[in-house]
Amino acid sequence: MPKLILCRHGQSEWNAQNLFTGWADVDLSEQGVQEAMRSGQK
Repeated sequence: MPKLILCRHGQSEWNAQNLFTGWADVDLSEQGVQEAMRSGQK
């Protein structure tokens, strides 16, 4: 049976500033990049 894995996106620059991102395509923060890398290794 196939597995479905759900994970939240990494922290963005605007998440760190508590700003609403809405439709804007905001880059990941350095922490977000690290979070994404770690989730891809699991």
